Amino acid sequence: MSTPLLEVNNVSKHFLGLKAVDGVSLTVQKGEIVSIIGPNGAGKTTFFNLLTGQLEPTAGEVKLRGQVINQLAPHDRARQGMGRTFQIAKPLIALNALENVMIGAFMRHSSMAVATEKAMVVLERVGLAHLARRRAGDLTLSERRRLEVARAMALEPEIVLLDEVMAGLNQSEVGKAIELLKGLHADGLTFLIIEHNLKVVRAFSERVVVLDRGRWIGEGTAEEILTSPAVIKAYLGEGHMGGQTKQTTEVNA
Repeated sequence: MSTPLLEVNNVSKHFLGLKAVDGVSLTVQKGEIVSIIGPNGAGKTTFFNLLTGQLEPTAGEVKLRGQVINQLAPHDRARQGMGRTFQIAKPLIALNALENVMIGAFMRHSSMAVATEKAMVVLERVGLAHLARRRAGDLTLSERRRLEVARAMALEPEIVLLDEVMAGLNQSEVGKAIELLKGLHADGLTFLIIEHNLKVVRAFSERVVVLDRGRWIGEGTAEEILTSPAVIKAYLGEGHMGGQTKQTTEVNA
């Protein structure tokens, strides 16, 4: 098997006595879409922060294309081909959409003209070109989510980590976001996604990893994972394990 694009080996993060992430391992091959699910407090965002350098692991290692990147700062990991979005959209609200995306493009291109051109191409790709000159603070939530994706894409990454990029969107907006991500995947991007909407997970994930209380508890196809007793227990609790059919329906919702 070829070297994984992203490889995580027994990564942990402890805050005093709290094991926020506890010995998690996973691999992502180039071209995959992998989702990470789990109940609130499972350690998903902390795990992302370990991958992208916002946090340093207590133990374990993170590899990109076979090279350990534990000591690299977030901007260096971005230059190595790792983009991300955040659970709460964080545009620079005083700048317009184009300027926000240009910041990402400057990681690769020092020329103002080239960065502007690259940023406009990305805005066109995510459906925001007509809002290029609009102040980011005046965008809707759905538009801000797309702007987050655009900023990550402007880095010209190989893998993009999406942290609940569809949170707060209505059903129509979620459908459009799924189509956008499917299109970007078809263009060659690899995705690692944190997502709470299990219908979304079912719609496009090739492989699903489950975290609970900082630990890896399962991995498989969306169908396997979303009908797993361990996953049902993690989401619904011990007292719900009696009626399997009812629980399966709820987890699939």
